[in-house]
Amino acid sequence: MNWASISFDWNHVRAFLATVEEGSLSAAARATGQTQPTLGRQVAALEEAIGVTLFERVGRSLTLTSAGEQLVDHVRAMGEAASRISLAASGQSQSVEGLVRISASDVLSTYQLPGIIALLRDEAPGIEVEVVSSNAISDLLRRDADIALRHVRPEQPELIARKLADGRAYLYATPEYIARMDPPATLQDLCHADFIAYGQPDEMLAHLVAMGVPLTRANIRYHSDSGVVGWQMVRQGLGVGVMSEQVAALSPEVVRVLPDQVPVTFPTWLVSHRELITSRRIRLVFDMLAEAFR
Repeated sequence: MNWASISFDWNHVRAFLATVEEGSLSAAARATGQTQPTLGRQVAALEEAIGVTLFERVGRSLTLTSAGEQLVDHVRAMGEAASRISLAASGQSQSVEGLVRISASDVLSTYQLPGIIALLRDEAPGIEVEVVSSNAISDLLRRDADIALRHVRPEQPELIARKLADGRAYLYATPEYIARMDPPATLQDLCHADFIAYGQPDEMLAHLVAMGVPLTRANIRYHSDSGVVGWQMVRQGLGVGVMSEQVAALSPEVVRVLPDQVPVTFPTWLVSHRELITSRRIRLVFDMLAEAFR
């Protein structure tokens, strides 16, 4: 390798890539934990080192030059290589102390993870846990999290996944809300009930109809992107909602609407990166999560 030909600093390349990926210097500064002037100086230093203008500056906006566009793919490849190095280094750590980031839905994060973290505290008090509570799928390849709990199987070959026990979900409401309806005996008897949706109402409606409940969009009276907020509406007696039996068991103010209802089953996958799972602390947390959800 011709070392003399490498005339730039990786930190400056990282500043350029972050600006491209985030769309602006200010957003890149937030993402990298630096100040905007510092990031701007790093980008300017890269331009000077390689003798190429990377951005056209019009007011406060930045636009890639043709030369900058030609370099972006190469720089992205460098960024991916740097991420792989970071993953490999993290994976080699044999310490049972340090940070582990767990990504899970807001419902799992609120109702089920705290009890598991309490067990982890007793098992490995040196481990720090950050819960990334999000209903979006975290990008483990970009280190959005170290471990993720998902209800869909990952497709990337770089990830490892363990399927946990299938969960069971039922329709729940408060006894007071059920008493205000004609006592339902079948799913068809719920055609006039108010339902609570989590996420997009039309998507929830499709799931409910697939369960055999003859509903229309008019039945979805209340909804929220947050599963925690939606479940709280059910607990406050605003209508009927779907929930896993594990979470519902923690809410004594609700009951199953139809005691003989056939449950809806759903998978839960425990996911991590192949290299990261060789870390003792991450492996310990991974295995404890697997045991708890099994």
